[in-house]
Parts: sequence; C-alpha cells; structure tokens
Amino acid sequence: MSAEEPVLRAARPDDVPAVCRFGATHVAAHYAPLLGPDGAQAQVRQWWGEAYVGQAVAAGVLLVAEQDGEVVGVAQHGRAGDDHVVWKLYVHPDHRGTGLGPRLLRAVADRLPADADRLWIEHVAANVRAGAFYEREGFTVQRVEPHPSGDPRLALVWRSRPTAT
Repeated sequence: MSAEEPVLRAARPDDVPAVCRFGATHVAAHYAPLLGPDGAQAQVRQWWGEAYVGQAVAAGVLLVAEQDGEVVGVAQHGRAGDDHVVWKLYVHPDHRGTGLGPRLLRAVADRLPADADRLWIEHVAANVRAGAFYEREGFTVQRVEPHPSGDPRLALVWRSRPTAT
C-alpha cells in the first residue's frame, strides 16, 4: 500500500471499467457469506454493471477513492423522493480501518445542497459490519423493511443522520 492517502474525486467515464471490476471483486466476495453466492452475484449484476455504473457517472453521483491508479473505494449518492441517500459505500478490504469510509461519507455530504438536513443510508440486516460502521458514523436506525422472502437477514435497514455532524 502506498504511503499517500487515496484521492477522492468524482468518477469519470474512463473509471467505469475499474469501478465494475471493483464491484465484481470486492462486493461479490463481501456479500457471498451474507447472501449466498447467487445473491452476491445478483448484487453485482444489478448495481455494478457497466450500464448502471455508467449512468451514475454521467449523473455525477459516483465518487471514487483512487490510490496508485487503482480504485480502492466507491460511494454513490442520490435521491429517494425528497431524501438524500448514500446508495453505495464500499472500501477495499486493505483500506478498511484507515479512515477512508468516513472520508467518503464526508465527500458525499459535501456534495449535498445547502438545504439538505439529513443523509440516509441503507443496508441488508445481515451486513452487521456495515451497521456497526454506520452507527459509529452517527447513523441511527429509522426503519426496517422486511424482505419479501421473510428472511430477516435480508431485511433492509434504513438509517439516517443530520448532515451537520
């Protein structure tokens, strides 16, 4: 790992293949124990394919953390109705615990309009590591949406925090 901190920036069109590779490699590996191999691959197909990532880049809502020419973190934000939501927040396993996750969250918050008073984030209930991280970052549970299968591990946990933290 380089001694330099990763650089955070808006993703560019030429980042799309690297972001897709990041998702295929790290997101699939992370979710396989939580959702099973098929569920993990479904996450990658749905949210990390070139068309989806390309749209997020074109919309200006995808950030990357880059170090030594490699993507080591990704954050995507957007809207759900009136709410500002972090849709993706992933850090390369070698960079976890280095402060990169909080930096990505701050970068997203810095991009929000001045009148945004809350930032939302969601995760599957089985992703307890993410839940613990979000709690440390000041996000509190607002609601839990059951999964149609009834599997409580797949429930969607919605958290929020004030933008002024």
